[in-house]
Amino acid sequence: MKAIGYQNPGSIDLDNALVDITLDKPIVTGKDLLIKIHAVSVNPADTKIRAMVSPPTDSWGVLGFDASGVVEAVGPETSQFNVGDEVYYSGSVARPGTNSEFHLVDERIVGKKPASLSHPEAAALPLTTLTAWEALFDRLDVNRPTVQGSKLILIIGGAGGVGSIAIQLLRAMTDMTIIATASRPETEDWVRELGAHHVLNHRKPLAPQVEALGLGAPGFVFSTNQTHKHLPDIAELIAPQGRFSMTDELEPFESRPFVMKAVSLHFELMFTRALFETPDMDEQGKLLNQVARLVDAGKIRTTLTNIAGKINAQNLRAVHAQIETGSARGKVVLEGF
Repeated sequence: MKAIGYQNPGSIDLDNALVDITLDKPIVTGKDLLIKIHAVSVNPADTKIRAMVSPPTDSWGVLGFDASGVVEAVGPETSQFNVGDEVYYSGSVARPGTNSEFHLVDERIVGKKPASLSHPEAAALPLTTLTAWEALFDRLDVNRPTVQGSKLILIIGGAGGVGSIAIQLLRAMTDMTIIATASRPETEDWVRELGAHHVLNHRKPLAPQVEALGLGAPGFVFSTNQTHKHLPDIAELIAPQGRFSMTDELEPFESRPFVMKAVSLHFELMFTRALFETPDMDEQGKLLNQVARLVDAGKIRTTLTNIAGKINAQNLRAVHAQIETGSARGKVVLEGF
């Protein structure tokens, strides 16, 4: 089967950063589904792994997590899907990725594709949707009020993939006031279109901008990227006893301002359930099915902003380079081989 892989981590500018290869078609076993891939999207996780993680010696690393496709075969221990079902999902960091014609995935982290979406539109959603849902409803627990600012949330990086779906989930499932950040006219328009009530510029200090709104201190802050740049501002603007979640890693930082406010910090990684095969691993399939219902009911829209051609090494290199600029709006998708 066709696939795109790499053998040595490094810059996307290298000729061998991503190359077209041929691999054996996987054989389905256990709880796995074999998926015929129709579309994939690219996430920052793809670029970080390609740049820093070496595949096993003499092996190809195949990236890609988000996918939409059709079930080609089912394992003997599966019970949720049949051959021919249209599905969407985000895979596991512990297994080969979706940048291949066929892909194996545990059925517990797979959802039925929204009927109203095309494969490219569906492929834009899984990883960011799972990240946003888990951060908002599992980690921050936004439906459980904070002492102050319980109806006010700040989303840093509102125009990116995660921010784009987080805004929509909050509008569809809560009555919270949403403050989102963006830094360019087109991204400011995008987050307003998705449902943000107020838009701030994350290239400027955030605390004074929040104060100027006159809404009080937000009880919740969700940072989707470059959290380290905003930590002093977050510590200043968040309400005492507030909750703060982030999707990126942090270097050692000054914790005292957060301690003084008794702020709870929550790290979010949607790969955790699949990586450790936690007892609630099947929650991800359930979440994707619930989101599919919201999409088909017209309450959530795809965050697809660009289809960048077919799934091949040349197009993937271009998309990786774009993602690494940190200025993406919504999600970029590739379709077919």
